Amino acid sequence: MTKLFVKVKCLIIFLMVLLNACASTQIKIPKETKRIVFIGDSITYAGHYVAYVEAYLKVAHPENEYEIINIGLPSETVSGLSEVGHAGGAFPRPDAEERLQRSLDELKPELVFSCYGINDGIYLPFDENRFKAYQQGVTNLHNTVTAEGTELIHLTPPDYDGDTSQNYSAVLDQYSVWLQTQSVKQNWQVIDIHFPMQNKLQLERKVNPEFYYAKDGVHPNIEGHWQIAKALLQGLGEPVLDTFEQSIGALNPKIDAQQLYTLIKRRQSLLSDAYLTQIGHKRPRMKVGLPLPQALAAAQAIDNDIAKLFVE
Repeated sequence: MTKLFVKVKCLIIFLMVLLNACASTQIKIPKETKRIVFIGDSITYAGHYVAYVEAYLKVAHPENEYEIINIGLPSETVSGLSEVGHAGGAFPRPDAEERLQRSLDELKPELVFSCYGINDGIYLPFDENRFKAYQQGVTNLHNTVTAEGTELIHLTPPDYDGDTSQNYSAVLDQYSVWLQTQSVKQNWQVIDIHFPMQNKLQLERKVNPEFYYAKDGVHPNIEGHWQIAKALLQGLGEPVLDTFEQSIGALNPKIDAQQLYTLIKRRQSLLSDAYLTQIGHKRPRMKVGLPLPQALAAAQAIDNDIAKLFVE
């Protein structure tokens, strides 16, 4: 480990302490919010953390009747960058800006959660130009969403759990710290999922050195998605417990947590593909969703099954 890397890591830790000290209030979802949209890359598209969040909020705050839509898109960046030979040279990474305004026009959300960054460093050592492209892309996204009068909550990048030779996790440390500083400098709403996920991973590896959240370093398994959801919910001031099942059980022991999650995940995936197809994007090899009216009807049938779980 180089002296420069140690200095950077120490600076990041110092900034994290400073940011935690400055965070005087929890982020809250405004009371009038109904439609919530998640945007991001393949981790968001996979959708497990989004389904966990919706399931928890549905049990914790059933009176709010949130409508949560996931339009994450695999491979996407917010920086507009793409490495040479991405996807074997088949296509460049899509740029979030290309579809953002159409998405807002189509969905008209009251609140957006944005989760980018893990693709934006292009899996290479830290580079100032790539970092500036990420900063500018996030700023453009912020300005576009808030110009609509829409609430926006930024999520820091998930942790990278792969080859340590490139120190890519440290690259994302810097991206995450910068994003959090905007909560102080620009009054942005930012929830950190990066460092909680990283810290939990390190704790687990003290017990089992072979432990991982992402076998390929990038795409978290189901437990990794729960760690993202847990950090997000804690950022909203929710008293989540160690596991999803424990958290749901503490709220309502009569609810079958896994059945609730399964139904919500099925409905979210159905609508995700439908809305991505309706809105349009430049990412090849994506599943073509059902026509929107048909998807909405199928989603309603799933909602009816979800409602049955809450009948005493």
